[in-house]
Amino acid sequence: MTAIDATARVASGAVIGNDVSIGPYCVIGPNVVIGDGCRLVAHVHIAGHTTVGPRTAIYPFASLGTPPQSTRYRGGATRLTIGADCDLRESVTMNLGTEDGGGITNVGDRCFFMANSHVAHDCHVGNDVTFANCATLGGHCEIGDGVVIGGLSALHQFTRVGPLVMIGGMSGVRGDVIPFALANGANARLCGLNVVGLKRRKFARERIQVLRRAYQRLFLDPGYFAERVEQAAAEFATDESVMQVITFIREGKHRPLCRPDAAVEA
Repeated sequence: MTAIDATARVASGAVIGNDVSIGPYCVIGPNVVIGDGCRLVAHVHIAGHTTVGPRTAIYPFASLGTPPQSTRYRGGATRLTIGADCDLRESVTMNLGTEDGGGITNVGDRCFFMANSHVAHDCHVGNDVTFANCATLGGHCEIGDGVVIGGLSALHQFTRVGPLVMIGGMSGVRGDVIPFALANGANARLCGLNVVGLKRRKFARERIQVLRRAYQRLFLDPGYFAERVEQAAAEFATDESVMQVITFIREGKHRPLCRPDAAVEA
């Protein structure tokens, strides 16, 4: 049974699912949809055209669906969509999309956002992603499935992060991070593969070894980078994981590629 505290304000037009709990002093706008089994602890603010998936828990002072922090936003009916089974801790903020950026900010299922983390306008966040405290995305970022972003880290707008990446705490990420990698540092650089994360996802030892050989070919062998990419594509053409990395590199557009300090840049 849905329970709404007497101090909460739920606007006419909002759609509230079954077995939802809305705690004290929550404010829900008229274009909000809250899925079955969600729990809003207290002092939660949800505005705009925002949809929250089933069984998502939202903690005090979270603010979702507010206008994008963009000078190009023109007040349109853009959207924020949050998936199922997410956990949004205290003071998490997520903005609507912009008209010029596709019109939607999207967050996947089973994501864990720790206190004060932020998802900016037009970002697309995959499933099973973890943001530690104060992790921040600039606008238009793309975050793959299973990514972990360390506390106090910030990603430049338009940055892409491939699946199963680990970004260390207090990192400033200005370039695209290939799938399965570990990145760290004030001006983040690649630090190899996210081996711990890969093992947790049940990657076989042989599969990790192939990825290591491909990483060596791409970033540490001599020669021009573009040539090394094509060499790796030919050498590892039958390996799905390596080709996922190759495709990610080839699809880069807005940001440079994050590379290791030891990369040969000939």
